[in-house]
Amino acid sequence: MHNLGTVFRFEVIRTLKKRSFWLLSLSFPLMVGVIFGIIYFSNKATGDALEQISSEKFSLVVTDESGIVNPELIKGFGGIVTTDKQGSIDRVVDGTLDAYIYYPKDLTKQPVEVYGKDVGLFDNSKYQNVARLLLDQSASSSVPASEALVLQGNVSYAASTYKDGGEYDGMKQLIAPGIFLVLFYFLIAFFGNQMLTSTTEEKENRVIEMILTTVRARTLIIGKILSLVALGFLQTCIILVPVVIAYVLLHDNLSLPSLDISSIPLDPVRITIGALIFITSFLLFTGLLVTIGAAVPTAKEAGSFFGIVMMLIFGPLYAAPLFISSPDSPIVQALSYIPFTAPIPLMLRNAVGNLELLQAGLAIAILMVTAMIVLNIAVRVFRYGALEYSRKLSLREVFWPKK
Repeated sequence: MHNLGTVFRFEVIRTLKKRSFWLLSLSFPLMVGVIFGIIYFSNKATGDALEQISSEKFSLVVTDESGIVNPELIKGFGGIVTTDKQGSIDRVVDGTLDAYIYYPKDLTKQPVEVYGKDVGLFDNSKYQNVARLLLDQSASSSVPASEALVLQGNVSYAASTYKDGGEYDGMKQLIAPGIFLVLFYFLIAFFGNQMLTSTTEEKENRVIEMILTTVRARTLIIGKILSLVALGFLQTCIILVPVVIAYVLLHDNLSLPSLDISSIPLDPVRITIGALIFITSFLLFTGLLVTIGAAVPTAKEAGSFFGIVMMLIFGPLYAAPLFISSPDSPIVQALSYIPFTAPIPLMLRNAVGNLELLQAGLAIAILMVTAMIVLNIAVRVFRYGALEYSRKLSLREVFWPKK
């Protein structure tokens, strides 16, 4: 094992020199930056357009049979009140009037009719906006301010919930332990394919024979796995740091919701459980992907198995409502203890707070033992499959090799 550090450094440096690593790592924050930029300029353009439209004056005639619209508001928009509906429509048609709005007697049965001169696909909406604004402001002015807030849906609520004698905010409580679930998906989604093909590159280049003359198979495979873990965390930092910086600098301009980090509860027990589930789950799936890669001769054949691994990871999400509402149901218990389906149920249940300490300990122990078994199988598969260039390795050859 004295060559472990050498293998680790070689794998990390070799990967960092690849353009594909940096392209994949930087493409996500770059994409987020482009999306933020589009949102910012779109909001700015929309705001400028609305400001320009609102400042534009156009000739307006209104007929109000409902009796709701305040005539003073109509005058404020430069409008005129009339009872001649058809004559006003004709004036819009021949172009001598910009807009005509008709409010029927019974608004519950008939629509508000809006007629306007075409001024472009997007600018035409200003006529309907004025019709809605006149109606909303008139209705609001006829009731007390508090009732107007209720009707407009602008009433704010301050809700407090309590658990075990103290205030408890379930949404905030799941943020810290829920980070491990997001991180797990991040690493597998962005780094899974590299895990799968990490052992096939040397086989395809026909240099594995020379490597194995100086480095033991166990040392090589453990070094590769450790380098994959380190590179995965490095890639996560490369992806997340620019996103966090962009959020801090631009969240006001993009109207993004503010998040007070100091108000996020930090439950040391749930965070520790989440970290242990994440570490054991990541090692388990890293070992599984490396095992698959070691058993096949080419990266192309290894890639065909990636979909199966993704099904194991994403499949349990279909039962996510059960993990939250019915944690004691048989299907949730089964998925929580089967090693290859357990990571998502366990991390999600831990995030929402319905994973008991005893259950968590048992599940983590199962994941840890399974991860060690899979890692040992990965070493064994690599030992017997490293020199197989043209065919997949069979289970019989791995566990019952010919003497």
